[in-house]
Amino acid sequence: MLIARAPVRISLAGGGTDLPAYFNQFGGVVINTTIDKYFYVFLRVYDGDSLQIASSDYSTFYRQNPRLKQDESDAPIEGTLRLPRTVLNHFGVARGLSMFLASEIPPGTGLGSSSTVTVAIIKALSTAIGEPLSKGDLAELACQIEIEQMAMPIGKQDQYAAAFGGLNEISFTESGCTVKPLDVSWETRQQLQDNLMLFFTGHSRNSADILREQTQASRKSSSSTVEALHRVKAMVEDVRACFVSGDLTAFGELLHENWLQKKRFAPGISNALIDESYETARQLGAVGGKITGAGGGGFLMLYCPRASQPAVTDALETKGLLRMDYKFDSTGARVLMNAGLSIQSAMLRPTVARNGAENRRSAGSPARPAVRIGNTLAGEVAS
Repeated sequence: MLIARAPVRISLAGGGTDLPAYFNQFGGVVINTTIDKYFYVFLRVYDGDSLQIASSDYSTFYRQNPRLKQDESDAPIEGTLRLPRTVLNHFGVARGLSMFLASEIPPGTGLGSSSTVTVAIIKALSTAIGEPLSKGDLAELACQIEIEQMAMPIGKQDQYAAAFGGLNEISFTESGCTVKPLDVSWETRQQLQDNLMLFFTGHSRNSADILREQTQASRKSSSSTVEALHRVKAMVEDVRACFVSGDLTAFGELLHENWLQKKRFAPGISNALIDESYETARQLGAVGGKITGAGGGGFLMLYCPRASQPAVTDALETKGLLRMDYKFDSTGARVLMNAGLSIQSAMLRPTVARNGAENRRSAGSPARPAVRIGNTLAGEVAS
Protein backbone atom coordinates (compact mmCIF):
# COMPACT_ATOMS: atom_id res chain seq x y z
CA MET A 1 0.00 0.00 0.00
CA LEU A 2 1.03 3.59 -0.66
CA ILE A 3 -0.50 6.59 1.15
CA ALA A 4 0.01 10.20 0.01
CA ARG A 5 -1.57 13.44 1.14
CA ALA A 6 -1.68 17.12 0.20
CA PRO A 7 -2.88 20.13 2.23
CA VAL A 8 -5.63 22.59 1.38
CA ARG A 9 -4.94 26.32 1.46
CA ILE A 10 -6.41 29.62 2.55
CA SER A 11 -5.86 32.58 0.23
CA LEU A 12 -4.72 35.70 2.06
CA ALA A 13 -4.24 38.17 -0.81
CA GLY A 14 -4.45 38.38 -4.59
CA GLY A 15 -7.04 35.65 -5.13
CA GLY A 16 -8.52 35.80 -8.63
CA THR A 17 -5.35 37.13 -10.26
CA ASP A 18 -4.14 33.52 -10.66
CA LEU A 19 -6.67 32.87 -13.44
CA PRO A 20 -4.88 32.54 -16.82
CA ALA A 21 -7.35 34.94 -18.46
CA TYR A 22 -6.06 37.64 -16.10
CA PHE A 23 -2.39 36.85 -15.51
CA ASN A 24 -1.63 36.18 -19.19
CA GLN A 25 -2.53 39.84 -19.81
CA PHE A 26 -1.49 41.59 -16.62
CA GLY A 27 0.51 39.18 -14.46
CA GLY A 28 -0.89 37.82 -11.22
CA VAL A 29 0.33 37.37 -7.66
CA VAL A 30 -1.14 35.78 -4.54
CA ILE A 31 -0.21 35.15 -0.93
CA ASN A 32 -1.56 31.96 0.59
CA THR A 33 -0.83 29.46 3.31
CA THR A 34 -1.60 25.78 3.62
CA ILE A 35 -3.34 24.38 6.71
CA ASP A 36 -3.40 20.99 8.41
CA LYS A 37 -6.50 19.71 6.63
CA TYR A 38 -5.56 17.14 4.05
CA PHE A 39 -6.74 15.08 1.12
CA TYR A 40 -5.50 11.49 1.22
CA VAL A 41 -4.87 8.98 -1.54
CA PHE A 42 -4.55 5.26 -0.77
CA LEU A 43 -3.17 3.01 -3.52
CA ARG A 44 -3.23 -0.77 -3.46
CA VAL A 45 -2.07 -3.17 -6.14
CA TYR A 46 -4.14 -6.34 -6.48
CA ASP A 47 -4.27 -9.37 -8.75
CA GLY A 48 -6.98 -8.37 -11.19
CA ASP A 49 -7.62 -6.77 -14.55
CA SER A 50 -9.91 -3.96 -13.44
CA LEU A 51 -9.19 -0.45 -12.19
CA GLN A 52 -11.18 0.62 -9.12
CA ILE A 53 -11.68 4.04 -7.49
CA ALA A 54 -13.72 4.83 -4.37
CA SER A 55 -14.37 8.25 -2.83
CA SER A 56 -15.68 8.71 0.71
CA ASP A 57 -16.45 12.40 0.08
CA TYR A 58 -18.81 11.70 -2.79
CA SER A 59 -19.94 8.26 -1.53
CA THR A 60 -19.30 6.82 -4.95
CA PHE A 61 -17.38 4.04 -6.63
CA TYR A 62 -16.02 3.47 -10.14
CA ARG A 63 -14.80 0.27 -11.76
CA GLN A 64 -13.26 0.20 -15.20
CA ASN A 65 -14.55 -2.84 -17.07
CA PRO A 66 -11.51 -4.78 -18.30
CA ARG A 67 -13.54 -6.38 -21.12
CA LEU A 68 -14.20 -3.02 -22.78
CA LYS A 69 -11.64 -1.59 -25.19
CA GLN A 70 -9.71 1.11 -23.37
CA ASP A 71 -9.78 4.60 -24.87
CA GLU A 72 -6.21 5.70 -25.54
CA SER A 73 -7.18 9.04 -27.07
CA ASP A 74 -6.78 12.46 -25.49
CA ALA A 75 -10.56 13.03 -25.50
CA PRO A 76 -11.83 14.48 -22.19
CA ILE A 77 -13.13 11.91 -19.70
CA GLU A 78 -16.67 12.45 -18.46
CA GLY A 79 -18.85 10.88 -15.79
CA THR A 80 -18.21 9.52 -12.31
CA LEU A 81 -14.92 10.46 -10.61
CA ARG A 82 -13.73 12.29 -13.71
CA LEU A 83 -10.72 13.92 -12.05
CA PRO A 84 -8.91 10.83 -10.68
CA ARG A 85 -9.72 8.93 -13.88
CA THR A 86 -8.11 11.70 -15.95
CA VAL A 87 -4.94 11.59 -13.84
CA LEU A 88 -4.79 7.80 -14.08
CA ASN A 89 -5.27 8.06 -17.84
CA HIS A 90 -2.43 10.59 -18.06
CA PHE A 91 -0.07 8.11 -16.39
CA GLY A 92 -1.46 5.26 -18.48
CA VAL A 93 -2.60 3.12 -15.54
CA ALA A 94 -5.30 0.76 -16.80
CA ARG A 95 -5.56 -2.28 -14.51
CA GLY A 96 -4.62 -3.94 -11.25
CA LEU A 97 -4.90 -0.85 -9.05
CA SER A 98 -7.34 0.18 -6.33
CA MET A 99 -7.51 3.86 -5.34
CA PHE A 100 -9.35 5.24 -2.31
CA LEU A 101 -9.82 9.00 -1.78
CA ALA A 102 -10.68 10.68 1.52
CA SER A 103 -10.48 14.16 2.99
CA GLU A 104 -10.74 16.10 6.24
CA ILE A 105 -13.03 18.78 4.79
CA PRO A 106 -16.13 18.72 2.58
CA PRO A 107 -15.51 19.27 -1.14
CA GLY A 108 -16.50 22.58 -2.70
CA THR A 109 -15.70 24.70 0.34
CA GLY A 110 -13.30 27.24 -1.15
CA LEU A 111 -10.05 25.78 0.18
CA GLY A 112 -8.74 24.50 -3.15
CA SER A 113 -9.98 20.96 -2.64
CA SER A 114 -10.21 19.74 -6.26
CA SER A 115 -6.67 20.83 -7.09
CA THR A 116 -5.41 19.40 -3.81
CA VAL A 117 -6.87 16.03 -4.80
CA THR A 118 -5.12 16.28 -8.18
CA VAL A 119 -1.77 17.06 -6.56
CA ALA A 120 -2.12 14.22 -4.04
CA ILE A 121 -3.00 11.69 -6.77
CA ILE A 122 -0.08 12.80 -8.96
CA LYS A 123 2.26 12.58 -5.95
CA ALA A 124 1.10 9.03 -5.26
CA LEU A 125 1.18 7.79 -8.86
CA SER A 126 4.50 9.39 -9.81
CA THR A 127 6.08 7.75 -6.76
CA ALA A 128 4.51 4.36 -7.50
CA ILE A 129 5.67 4.46 -11.13
CA GLY A 130 9.18 5.42 -10.07
CA GLU A 131 9.14 8.91 -11.56
CA PRO A 132 9.12 11.27 -8.53
CA LEU A 133 8.54 14.90 -9.46
CA SER A 134 9.95 18.13 -8.08
CA LYS A 135 7.43 20.37 -6.34
CA GLY A 136 7.35 22.71 -9.31
CA ASP A 137 6.81 19.88 -11.80
CA LEU A 138 4.13 18.40 -9.54
CA ALA A 139 2.23 21.71 -9.41
CA GLU A 140 2.57 22.41 -13.12
CA LEU A 141 1.43 18.93 -14.14
CA ALA A 142 -1.65 19.36 -11.94
CA CYS A 143 -2.36 22.68 -13.69
CA GLN A 144 -1.89 21.09 -17.11
CA ILE A 145 -4.30 18.24 -16.33
CA GLU A 146 -7.01 20.44 -14.80
CA ILE A 147 -6.82 23.57 -16.95
CA GLU A 148 -5.67 22.18 -20.31
CA GLN A 149 -6.84 18.56 -20.43
CA MET A 150 -10.06 18.96 -18.41
CA ALA A 151 -10.78 22.58 -19.46
CA MET A 152 -11.64 23.58 -15.89
CA PRO A 153 -12.10 27.39 -15.51
CA ILE A 154 -9.78 27.63 -12.52
CA GLY A 155 -6.60 29.37 -11.45
CA LYS A 156 -3.15 28.02 -10.55
CA GLN A 157 -2.62 29.02 -6.92
CA ASP A 158 -4.28 25.92 -5.43
CA GLN A 159 -1.99 23.47 -7.21
CA TYR A 160 1.15 25.37 -6.20
CA ALA A 161 0.00 25.75 -2.60
CA ALA A 162 -0.73 22.03 -2.26
CA ALA A 163 2.58 21.01 -3.85
CA PHE A 164 4.85 23.39 -1.92
CA GLY A 165 3.07 23.95 1.40
CA GLY A 166 3.78 26.84 3.76
CA LEU A 167 3.21 30.59 3.63
CA ASN A 168 4.20 31.78 0.15
CA GLU A 169 3.95 34.60 -2.33
CA ILE A 170 3.32 33.08 -5.77
CA SER A 171 3.63 35.11 -8.97
CA PHE A 172 2.09 34.09 -12.30
CA THR A 173 2.95 35.23 -15.82
CA GLU A 174 2.43 33.73 -19.25
CA SER A 175 6.05 32.54 -19.23
CA GLY A 176 6.09 30.88 -15.81
CA CYS A 177 5.56 30.98 -12.05
CA THR A 178 7.69 32.03 -9.08
CA VAL A 179 7.21 30.67 -5.56
CA LYS A 180 8.74 32.77 -2.78
CA PRO A 181 8.41 31.73 0.88
CA LEU A 182 7.60 34.80 2.97
CA ASP A 183 10.14 35.92 5.55
CA VAL A 184 7.80 36.25 8.52
CA SER A 185 8.85 36.05 12.16
CA TRP A 186 7.68 33.13 14.29
CA GLU A 187 5.75 35.53 16.54
CA THR A 188 3.87 37.09 13.61
CA ARG A 189 3.15 33.70 12.07
CA GLN A 190 1.77 32.46 15.40
CA GLN A 191 -0.38 35.57 15.85
CA LEU A 192 -1.72 35.21 12.32
CA GLN A 193 -2.63 31.58 12.95
CA ASP A 194 -4.28 32.41 16.29
CA ASN A 195 -6.35 35.30 14.91
CA LEU A 196 -7.52 33.85 11.59
CA MET A 197 -10.86 32.13 12.15
CA LEU A 198 -12.61 29.79 9.71
CA PHE A 199 -16.39 29.23 9.81
CA PHE A 200 -18.12 26.67 7.60
CA THR A 201 -21.25 28.26 6.16
CA GLY A 202 -22.91 24.89 5.67
CA HIS A 203 -23.04 25.37 1.92
CA SER A 204 -20.73 23.64 -0.53
CA ARG A 205 -20.72 24.99 -4.05
CA ASN A 206 -19.34 24.35 -7.51
CA SER A 207 -17.00 27.27 -8.17
CA ALA A 208 -16.94 26.65 -11.94
CA ASP A 209 -19.84 28.98 -12.77
CA ILE A 210 -18.43 31.90 -10.76
CA LEU A 211 -14.92 31.41 -12.13
CA ARG A 212 -16.24 31.02 -15.67
CA GLU A 213 -18.01 34.40 -15.41
CA GLN A 214 -14.88 35.98 -13.95
CA THR A 215 -12.74 34.48 -16.74
CA GLN A 216 -15.07 35.78 -19.42
CA ALA A 217 -15.11 39.23 -17.84
CA SER A 218 -11.28 39.29 -17.76
CA ARG A 219 -11.04 38.23 -21.41
CA LYS A 220 -13.53 40.90 -22.42
CA SER A 221 -11.65 43.44 -20.25
CA SER A 222 -14.85 44.22 -18.32
CA SER A 223 -13.92 47.46 -16.55
CA SER A 224 -15.54 46.58 -13.21
CA THR A 225 -14.00 43.10 -12.93
CA VAL A 226 -10.55 44.04 -14.22
CA GLU A 227 -10.33 47.17 -12.05
CA ALA A 228 -11.27 45.10 -8.99
CA LEU A 229 -8.62 42.50 -9.87
CA HIS A 230 -6.02 45.24 -10.36
CA ARG A 231 -6.82 46.59 -6.89
CA VAL A 232 -6.68 43.13 -5.32
CA LYS A 233 -3.29 42.52 -6.94
CA ALA A 234 -1.98 45.87 -5.67
CA MET A 235 -2.96 44.86 -2.12
CA VAL A 236 -0.52 41.94 -2.18
CA GLU A 237 2.42 44.29 -1.67
CA ASP A 238 0.61 45.92 1.26
CA VAL A 239 -0.20 42.54 2.82
CA ARG A 240 3.42 41.43 2.47
CA ALA A 241 4.53 44.63 4.24
CA CYS A 242 2.05 43.94 7.07
CA PHE A 243 3.45 40.45 7.57
CA VAL A 244 7.07 41.62 7.54
CA SER A 245 6.37 44.46 10.00
CA GLY A 246 4.01 42.40 12.16
CA ASP A 247 1.12 44.87 11.77
CA LEU A 248 -1.67 42.30 11.52
CA THR A 249 -4.44 44.74 12.40
CA ALA A 250 -3.61 46.53 9.16
CA PHE A 251 -3.74 43.14 7.43
CA GLY A 252 -7.26 42.63 8.78
CA GLU A 253 -8.30 46.00 7.37
CA LEU A 254 -6.85 45.00 3.98
CA LEU A 255 -8.86 41.77 4.14
CA HIS A 256 -12.00 43.87 4.53
CA GLU A 257 -11.10 45.99 1.50
CA ASN A 258 -10.23 42.82 -0.42
CA TRP A 259 -13.70 41.42 0.32
CA LEU A 260 -15.39 44.57 -0.96
CA GLN A 261 -13.40 44.31 -4.20
CA LYS A 262 -13.93 40.55 -4.52
CA LYS A 263 -17.71 40.97 -4.55
CA ARG A 264 -17.26 42.93 -7.79
CA PHE A 265 -15.58 39.98 -9.59
CA ALA A 266 -18.79 38.18 -10.58
CA PRO A 267 -22.39 37.66 -9.43
CA GLY A 268 -23.03 34.99 -6.80
CA ILE A 269 -19.85 35.51 -4.77
CA SER A 270 -21.83 36.45 -1.66
CA ASN A 271 -25.36 35.91 -0.39
CA ALA A 272 -27.63 37.12 2.41
CA LEU A 273 -26.30 34.67 5.02
CA ILE A 274 -22.68 35.49 4.24
CA ASP A 275 -23.25 39.26 4.29
CA GLU A 276 -25.27 39.12 7.51
CA SER A 277 -22.73 36.87 9.25
CA TYR A 278 -19.83 39.05 8.13
CA GLU A 279 -21.44 42.26 9.38
CA THR A 280 -22.29 40.62 12.72
CA ALA A 281 -18.68 39.49 13.13
CA ARG A 282 -17.40 42.99 12.33
CA GLN A 283 -19.73 44.52 14.90
CA LEU A 284 -18.41 42.10 17.54
CA GLY A 285 -14.73 42.81 16.92
CA ALA A 286 -13.56 41.08 13.74
CA VAL A 287 -11.35 43.46 11.76
CA GLY A 288 -11.95 41.99 8.31
CA GLY A 289 -12.48 38.82 6.36
CA LYS A 290 -13.81 37.21 3.20
CA ILE A 291 -15.27 34.05 1.76
CA THR A 292 -12.57 31.55 0.83
CA GLY A 293 -12.15 30.48 -2.78
CA ALA A 294 -14.38 31.66 -5.61
CA GLY A 295 -17.28 32.44 -3.28
CA GLY A 296 -20.92 31.45 -3.04
CA GLY A 297 -20.42 29.30 0.06
CA GLY A 298 -17.69 27.33 1.76
CA PHE A 299 -15.78 28.95 4.61
CA LEU A 300 -16.00 32.49 5.96
CA MET A 301 -12.49 33.57 7.00
CA LEU A 302 -12.17 36.32 9.61
CA TYR A 303 -9.22 38.15 11.13
CA CYS A 304 -10.32 38.62 14.74
CA PRO A 305 -8.32 39.40 17.91
CA ARG A 306 -8.53 36.56 20.43
CA ALA A 307 -10.42 38.68 22.97
CA SER A 308 -13.34 39.02 20.55
CA GLN A 309 -13.37 35.44 19.32
CA PRO A 310 -15.76 33.92 21.90
CA ALA A 311 -18.49 36.49 21.12
CA VAL A 312 -17.99 36.11 17.36
CA THR A 313 -18.05 32.32 17.61
CA ASP A 314 -21.25 32.26 19.67
CA ALA A 315 -23.03 34.71 17.35
CA LEU A 316 -22.10 32.94 14.12
CA GLU A 317 -22.80 29.46 15.44
CA THR A 318 -26.25 30.73 16.45
CA LYS A 319 -26.75 31.51 12.75
CA GLY A 320 -25.81 27.95 11.82
CA LEU A 321 -22.14 28.45 10.93
CA LEU A 322 -19.54 26.12 12.44
CA ARG A 323 -16.03 27.13 13.47
CA MET A 324 -13.21 24.87 12.28
CA ASP A 325 -9.99 24.67 14.31
CA TYR A 326 -6.75 24.29 12.36
CA LYS A 327 -2.99 24.91 12.34
CA PHE A 328 -0.71 26.06 9.53
CA ASP A 329 1.01 23.39 7.42
CA SER A 330 4.54 23.78 6.08
CA THR A 331 5.23 20.48 4.32
CA GLY A 332 3.10 20.38 1.17
CA ALA A 333 2.35 17.16 -0.70
CA ARG A 334 4.15 14.10 0.62
CA VAL A 335 4.11 10.32 0.69
CA LEU A 336 3.27 9.15 4.21
CA MET A 337 3.86 5.46 3.65
CA ASN A 338 5.03 3.19 0.87
CA ALA A 339 5.13 -0.49 1.72
CA GLY A 340 6.95 -1.36 -1.47
CA LEU A 341 4.06 -0.57 -3.83
CA SER A 342 5.17 -0.35 -7.43
CA ILE A 343 3.14 0.06 -10.62
CA GLN A 344 4.56 -2.37 -13.16
CA SER A 345 4.46 -2.11 -16.96
CA ALA A 346 1.80 -4.85 -17.12
CA MET A 347 -0.60 -2.47 -15.34
CA LEU A 348 -0.20 0.22 -17.99
CA ARG A 349 -1.92 0.63 -21.34
CA PRO A 350 0.08 -1.29 -23.96
CA THR A 351 1.24 1.82 -25.84
CA VAL A 352 2.35 3.49 -22.60
CA ALA A 353 4.30 0.46 -21.45
CA ARG A 354 5.88 0.14 -24.89
CA ASN A 355 6.85 3.79 -25.30
CA GLY A 356 8.35 4.16 -21.84
CA ALA A 357 8.53 6.97 -19.33
CA GLU A 358 9.93 9.73 -21.50
CA ASN A 359 7.31 9.35 -24.20
CA ARG A 360 4.56 9.10 -21.59
CA ARG A 361 5.61 12.38 -20.02
CA SER A 362 5.84 14.21 -23.32
CA ALA A 363 2.97 12.71 -25.32
CA GLY A 364 0.35 15.34 -25.95
CA SER A 365 1.98 17.74 -23.49
CA PRO A 366 2.88 21.31 -24.47
CA ALA A 367 6.12 22.90 -23.36
CA ARG A 368 5.88 23.55 -19.61
CA PRO A 369 6.41 27.13 -18.42
CA ALA A 370 9.33 27.87 -16.15
CA VAL A 371 8.77 27.52 -12.42
CA ARG A 372 11.05 29.23 -9.93
CA ILE A 373 11.43 29.11 -6.18
CA GLY A 374 13.00 32.46 -5.47
CA ASN A 375 15.87 32.49 -7.96
CA THR A 376 16.06 28.71 -8.35
CA LEU A 377 14.40 26.66 -11.08
CA ALA A 378 11.78 24.43 -9.47
CA GLY A 379 12.96 21.45 -11.46
CA GLU A 380 16.27 21.68 -9.61
CA VAL A 381 14.63 21.37 -6.21
CA ALA A 382 14.03 17.87 -4.91
CA SER A 383 10.54 16.85 -3.95
